[in-house]
Amino acid sequence: MKTYHGARTAEGCKVSVSDGTARKRPLGLRLDLRNHSPAGFEWGYGGSGPAQLALALLADACENDDVALCHYQQFKRAVIAGLPASWTLTEADIQRFVCEPRNRDD
Repeated sequence: MKTYHGARTAEGCKVSVSDGTARKRPLGLRLDLRNHSPAGFEWGYGGSGPAQLALALLADACENDDVALCHYQQFKRAVIAGLPASWTLTEADIQRFVCEPRNRDD
């Protein structure tokens, strides 16, 4: 199972993905889907950086670009806007949002 880690650093907001091994990779911005924030990810409010993060997380965790595009704005408002400076989300946390309609406002 994938785990996503976000932290604010002196170099900006960093988001990495681990897959249960010692190996981590940076989460891709997915600007190919929507270009909200070419400067990078953000969280803790409802702007363009958080929208880019919501889209990238959903696309990676669900492995379905159409699902990500359909739900990322709701995910941004419900989850990303409330994240603290450092956070961890699991693949299951993210998928649960998409699968449980009560979590969405659509």
